Amino acid sequence: MTGRPILTAAEMRAAEEAVIAAGTSTEQLMERAGACLAEAALRFAGPVDTLLLCGPGNNGGDGYVAARHLRERGVEVRVAALAEPGTAAAQWARGEWHGPVQPLAGAAPAPMLIDCLFGTGLRRGLDDDLAAQLQRLAGGARVRIACDLPSGVDSDTGHLLSEVARFDMTVTFGALKPAHRLMPAMSRVGKVVLGDIGVAASPRWHEIGRPGLPPLDPAGHKYSRGLVHALAGKMPGAIALAATAAARGGAGYVRVSTSRVIDGLPASVVQTDTAVVNDSRIGCLLVGPGMGDLPPLLTLALTSHAPKVIDADAVGQLGEPERLRGHDAILTPHEGEFVRLFGELPGSKAVRALAAAERSGAVIVYKGPDTLVASPDGRLGFAPPAPAWLASAGTGDVLAGVIAALRARGMPSFEAACAGVWLHGRAAEIAGPYLIADDLAAAVPQALALCR
Repeated sequence: MTGRPILTAAEMRAAEEAVIAAGTSTEQLMERAGACLAEAALRFAGPVDTLLLCGPGNNGGDGYVAARHLRERGVEVRVAALAEPGTAAAQWARGEWHGPVQPLAGAAPAPMLIDCLFGTGLRRGLDDDLAAQLQRLAGGARVRIACDLPSGVDSDTGHLLSEVARFDMTVTFGALKPAHRLMPAMSRVGKVVLGDIGVAASPRWHEIGRPGLPPLDPAGHKYSRGLVHALAGKMPGAIALAATAAARGGAGYVRVSTSRVIDGLPASVVQTDTAVVNDSRIGCLLVGPGMGDLPPLLTLALTSHAPKVIDADAVGQLGEPERLRGHDAILTPHEGEFVRLFGELPGSKAVRALAAAERSGAVIVYKGPDTLVASPDGRLGFAPPAPAWLASAGTGDVLAGVIAALRARGMPSFEAACAGVWLHGRAAEIAGPYLIADDLAAAVPQALALCR
């Protein structure tokens, strides 16, 4: 899976300590981070008057370095500090800044605000007075930029520990943090820029990036390209959306088992009144969209040896997650379905997703505005932001169909799920803000074209 790395606070500290142990000083890392922050701010907003807020820790140290670099580039910079630096590296950075430093309380707003108060590792909310001061200064700025994370965000969970303003951009270093891609923090960070400061890591968590899709075999045929077999239930519209998305998502052949003719399906989608779920040519079985209260349909699907995508109503009919063990399954629950199947698990959404994958043995696509893809082997993909207009009926059916098509084409389950999530978001951008699910399915080929 391509995409930017994501590290927890503890993992980030360990990665920095490894670099420092290898001979790079904390001050060198701070110099690189501050230079990255200044460069990103200039590229984003240009040389506008800037107020830089510095906390007492190393996040504040990054701010002093950024202030110096901005001033050297001709920017009018003011620095306001919460307190004197409390770490040796931050004290060094403060000593390298030769401009004035004023108390944060009472500082006047500026057209650009850069928040370097607190970053990764914050575990408690800001004092009420400080939170109010930060809101005041953010409200008076035209452009708001955060260093590492907006102050008041828990970096591992994405929870807001205090009231947090909406920032236009967040500049982070070495790796993204879970909060950059978990709600509600994700709605506050704006564009996330990753600066290279020489910290290397090989995490198992990544942001989901543009996928590499299987090449088409010049000598291939419809079955080698991938057969998706879908099981229709009580509501044919949902399975029609999923089957249409599978066809437009690159499957060579899409077949729907249905007891009645489904209107509106593309002519290329075959409708059959038989349900031969152990046809060896099936690349992926799809069950759940529009299934309704038909438990025998899920039981039939679980008799199949084919890889399978289990969505919507079928998730609620599973009963016990352990039923999926050995089934090479991709499960696609939204929040309510997840809780009904797995219960109220402890921890962040990332931790819960991985626990569910380990317990079920399935790849879990934990849907929402911060969709996650979790593998039983510990890999975790965080979806990049997707348009809010995806929150409409039928869009989940489209996602299930696209994932089924990619799985049928031979992509491994985790990679197919991640690719489907990425394509789903890009198709929504292409279809536009007044889409209905039918429009989303129609936009899938254009999203696929972005992966050439």
